[in-house]
Amino acid sequence: MNNVIIGTEEEKRHDEVVKEIVKQLTENNLYIKLEKCKWKVKKIGFLEVVIELEGIKMEEEKIKDVLE
Repeated sequence: MNNVIIGTEEEKRHDEVVKEIVKQLTENNLYIKLEKCKWKVKKIGFLEVVIELEGIKMEEEKIKDVLE
């Protein structure tokens, strides 16, 4: 498994959810590299799309390329 994105609707509950997921991964002998992690971001690029609070959309550069 290479990528895990954890999204929650309530920021205050996010830490609890992340803690539980990391616990489940560890119990199943799966591990994460902390240096590759991004924590509590509101917007992230993933597989040529942007995931943010408002939803998922194409990267601006890809839209520009299509329009040209």
